[in-house]
Amino acid sequence: MKFLNLILAALLLNLLPVNQLPAQVLKAPLDSLLHAAFPDTSGPGGVFLVAKNGIPVYQRAIGKGNLELNINLTTESVFQLGSMTKQFTAIAILMLDEQGKLKVADPVTKYIPGYPAGDSITLHHLLTHTSGIKDFTKMKGIGDIAQKEMTPKMMVDFFKNEPADFKPGEKFEYNNSGYVLLGYIIELVSGETYENFIEQYIFKKAGMTSSCYASDRQLIRNRADGYHKKEQGYVNKTVISYSVPFSSGALMSTTEDMLKWQNALNQNLLLEAETSNKAFRKYALNNAQEITYGYGWHIKEINGRPDREHGGSIFGFKSMGVYFPEEDIYVIGLSNCDCNSPTQLVRDMAAISLKLLKKP
Repeated sequence: MKFLNLILAALLLNLLPVNQLPAQVLKAPLDSLLHAAFPDTSGPGGVFLVAKNGIPVYQRAIGKGNLELNINLTTESVFQLGSMTKQFTAIAILMLDEQGKLKVADPVTKYIPGYPAGDSITLHHLLTHTSGIKDFTKMKGIGDIAQKEMTPKMMVDFFKNEPADFKPGEKFEYNNSGYVLLGYIIELVSGETYENFIEQYIFKKAGMTSSCYASDRQLIRNRADGYHKKEQGYVNKTVISYSVPFSSGALMSTTEDMLKWQNALNQNLLLEAETSNKAFRKYALNNAQEITYGYGWHIKEINGRPDREHGGSIFGFKSMGVYFPEEDIYVIGLSNCDCNSPTQLVRDMAAISLKLLKKP
């Protein structure tokens, strides 16, 4: 009888959908991590997804998407991505490179004549955060423009005359100004707005129907509201003009759409493999020292396994994504309070997923 029961159990196991098996393995440990990270489910929370071979094997929404209306987050909730926007900007530049409309080795002055020291600053320097230009988020005058509607040229003019922090290629220092410059160059070269370029040539091609350029006025279905945490409790996020972060941090998406993005990259829907791989490799400084950044992604490892990762932070929101190319495992987390950084949480989830989702 015991033997028959074992046979029946095995048969039933074989009848389960393929993605249901890893989901069962992941559920308990990942749920435990999320409950520890978000003990107060009456506050803001996050949405998390793990995919294997391009298919979701774990999805979870925890916490509230709107505190005033007491609405729960769902797996369809739309979040601001912050600096994960840089992935899209980098791929857009590579798309234009592949089309022969620009080259990453070109100097900035080829597209913006008269840009200070622009003869020695290349698009490659901007992509890899090695340009040395001043990061506008660290400038004293940032508060004066934070709520103003800025054109890309106005943003560039805001920081272009600041003294350089170092010579191009001399060191790696994370820099938002470089990606604003790249967004402006995308507009100059393509003849389209950055928003339209990303919508037409990336979101539509990848089937990312819930993604968009951020707006506080546009009606966005399933929008998650963003929050800060103060001593007295949660407050609504600070209002900013999204024309300020622009191509360095102004996109919105869902975990499911971000998986579509990852799949589009894997399936070469946007770029030839040879071109996209330029984004996923490490580069070197002038002194030949290697840096762990490609074009829009940190190139690191977790438990000895190579990964591509990037986080994001913007008023009221934080994000983090990790991808293991050899195992084809993608882990993404989006949070609607900048008090809840998902960075380490997603890396921990990725480590567990890496261990439990064995490569077939």
